[in-house]
Amino acid sequence: MHEMALAESVRDLIEAQAAKEHFHHVRTVELEIGQLAAVDVPALRFALDIALRGTPADGADLVIAEPPGQALCMQCSRTMELAQRGDPCPACGSYQLTVVGGDHMRVSALLVD
Repeated sequence: MHEMALAESVRDLIEAQAAKEHFHHVRTVELEIGQLAAVDVPALRFALDIALRGTPADGADLVIAEPPGQALCMQCSRTMELAQRGDPCPACGSYQLTVVGGDHMRVSALLVD
């Protein structure tokens, strides 16, 4: 389950920021996980619950935004929302799409005390 590795990376980032910025408690962790990022969000929530224990973010609220995938059609030059990789362009039916958004995961904010 790569979600545990992702949760551990989030934990490491939070601990590094806590040491750098001298905060001791995180109230809220805000994540942005694009719908094309290949992350199982419920599994990540579970993994974060475990990985954040005993850290400044232990018990923090977890807010996850899931922006839609975005793709550019190489045939008709339109940009559209893409629900999943492998879907055709809704305008022209082409499968020649380049993903241009919604395929990332990032920590967008930490609300700290």
